Amino acid sequence: MLYWLLYQKLFPYFRVFRIFRYLTFRTAFASMTALLIGLLIGPFVIERLREFQIGQYVRDDGPQTHLKKGGTPTMGGVLICISILVPTLLWADLSNPAVWIAVLSTLAFGAIGFADDYIKVVHKRSQGLTARQKLGLQFLASAAVAVALLRLERHGSYSTRLMVPVVKKFRPDLVWQWMGGIPHMHWLAFLPFVIFVMLVITLTSNAVNLTDGLDGLAIGCTIIAAGALAVLTYVSGHVVFSDYLELDRMPLVSEVTIFCGSMVGASIGFLWYNAHPAEVFMGDVGSLALGGAIGTVCVIIKQELLLPFIGGVFLLEAASVILQVGSYKLRGGKRIFRMAPLHHHFELLGWSESKVIARFWIMALIFALFALTTLKLR
Repeated sequence: MLYWLLYQKLFPYFRVFRIFRYLTFRTAFASMTALLIGLLIGPFVIERLREFQIGQYVRDDGPQTHLKKGGTPTMGGVLICISILVPTLLWADLSNPAVWIAVLSTLAFGAIGFADDYIKVVHKRSQGLTARQKLGLQFLASAAVAVALLRLERHGSYSTRLMVPVVKKFRPDLVWQWMGGIPHMHWLAFLPFVIFVMLVITLTSNAVNLTDGLDGLAIGCTIIAAGALAVLTYVSGHVVFSDYLELDRMPLVSEVTIFCGSMVGASIGFLWYNAHPAEVFMGDVGSLALGGAIGTVCVIIKQELLLPFIGGVFLLEAASVILQVGSYKLRGGKRIFRMAPLHHHFELLGWSESKVIARFWIMALIFALFALTTLKLR
């Protein structure tokens, strides 16, 4: 809205507003706006959550050191969503459909998390939505993102071809060009792309959710992942950088940089209150929204295959749960880790919570830096 007002409407009369045309300037202001919103309204949101007695349920079978966290306000992800969406709407060009895809996807996954949290904390249940309900809603939201991107592809503003890290020439198309006489435009031809997008976004959303088990762990890793995405989004939409790095230039995605900048600022603002010992937890409304946002941005900028490095810690946490469950079922109750997700395993090995958090942040940074180096390796 501010972009429309200050640049598109007032710039012809007041040349000083020329600065609002620059993406880097608006991204920086979006990030600062998100940070200020988080810091300023954080105490109000936390107090309201306390008044409504929306406290965290702590499982009895978890680490015993976590029992003292019971009753800490949760559903703080509402603060994250507000801090991301308001600056994006203020500073981005709202005529850009890629921005709306990222915004609406974040809202959809946040709404799913909100419903799950609401059932658990308001109705005092140990489980909110069932696993089938949650996955079904996540797949539905992801499918909507895929359909929106296919509409952009029809107008030449998006590509369904994968970008493979390091390899420049290999660009497989996720839309079947032929299927035994079935024409390209038949809906079955788009099925591989839709399924791929559903898996990428849904798995990322749940991976962030699994990582949210220690004070500041998930939000700290999100800051790093969102920062890496901001860089990737900027260079993908920049004519000079995209040509130099041999990326497909996608002018439409450049505005998504502002969304990523807002995610960085919002995450830093939330970390102020979520740092150990946490004053508030993000809950599913925050973790599912952030995971959905990260997965959606990766799909928009065609960096899906870099996602395991952009969110390396998220992948490790999710993989630890999958391996633990698989081992328990296939090996007659034998476990690989002392407890899953992975951060609990290290806690039970004797690491303090703050040490686990700091070391996982370091790993997240290493993963993200590696993801950025692959751009030049192309």
